[in-house]
Amino acid sequence: MTPYQRVLIGVTTPLLFISASPLLAQEAVQPVGQQPPEREPQFNVQSIAEYGGVLTPRGRLILEPEFQYSHESINRMTFEGVSVLSTLLIGVFTAQDVDRDNYTASLTGRLGVTDRLELEMKVPYVYRDENERISVPIDRAEGDKFDIERELSGDSLGDIELAAHYQLNRGQNGMPFFIGNLRYKTTTGNGPFDIDRNSEGNPLELSTGTGFHSIEPSITMLLPSAPAVYFANLGYVFHLEDSVNQSLSGLDANEDPLNVVVGDVDPGDAVRLSFGMAYSINPRTSFTLGYKNDFIGKTKTDYVNVDTGTTTSVQSQTLNVGSLLLGWNYSLNSDVNINVGLELGITEDAPDTTLTFRMPIGMNVF
Repeated sequence: MTPYQRVLIGVTTPLLFISASPLLAQEAVQPVGQQPPEREPQFNVQSIAEYGGVLTPRGRLILEPEFQYSHESINRMTFEGVSVLSTLLIGVFTAQDVDRDNYTASLTGRLGVTDRLELEMKVPYVYRDENERISVPIDRAEGDKFDIERELSGDSLGDIELAAHYQLNRGQNGMPFFIGNLRYKTTTGNGPFDIDRNSEGNPLELSTGTGFHSIEPSITMLLPSAPAVYFANLGYVFHLEDSVNQSLSGLDANEDPLNVVVGDVDPGDAVRLSFGMAYSINPRTSFTLGYKNDFIGKTKTDYVNVDTGTTTSVQSQTLNVGSLLLGWNYSLNSDVNINVGLELGITEDAPDTTLTFRMPIGMNVF
């Protein structure tokens, strides 16, 4: 997994929260013999803007402070040598243990421009910490081993995001709501090629952004079915290719100086899928159960040898990031909600756990 892909997962795997309370408005009592006018179903759906939801009403501003913590632990045993028989291995075993912790504090603002159009902006601040331990046996008979420990961290402004959401239909006669979303991620954070490195090209700190612009169109479906709301989202992330032109120095296989420049980098695009259900327990409380999966393509990197002028292209592996979504929402009043969410990684490439706390605060501005 490349440093870019690790940042991509840590920065681009948020949870969808939906509050289904009150799910459907109660019909007012009408005089006998008079047909009540047709009404659109009214329900409150609290969601973060990555996936969209029933939009903020016209003139309504939502400010949403958020804190997110994610943890990832990797334990890997690597063998370098020769396999003579299925039970006889001649070589060296290397044990790798990596712990990664990400802390993100952000503020999101969503404004209802019309009853169907919503604009959004998210400003995150990211702190990352990584501890890596590698053990290499020296003398198996004596049990001696050589340990390498490396601890890195980094903190700065993350990638600011801008988004627009448009409700495509009114959801009448039992039809689901469809919302079109368009999200743009900037490069205000420190990308993998923006951080400090030593003379051998090894990083001295961790990145806090992806380092590449991205555009994500998606569509969200919401289907009310009292006392629940079913949701689904399908999106595609275009990561824009960029020319890095960063010089890396080191040694080749013959211990000779090697001057290499990182040329064009084409991050792999991603397909995003999520679905689930929000269930209303009472007029103030609801919980969410869902699943999300990101399929991230290969990242292609061109390395140019300055001395010979040759270019070598290297491709990373694809990633499959799947997580189980658990959420809880409590409405303090008509203007303030509390959202707590938990993501449990169920694929090898997903973070182990991601815990998110949000408090959307609404106000009328026009």
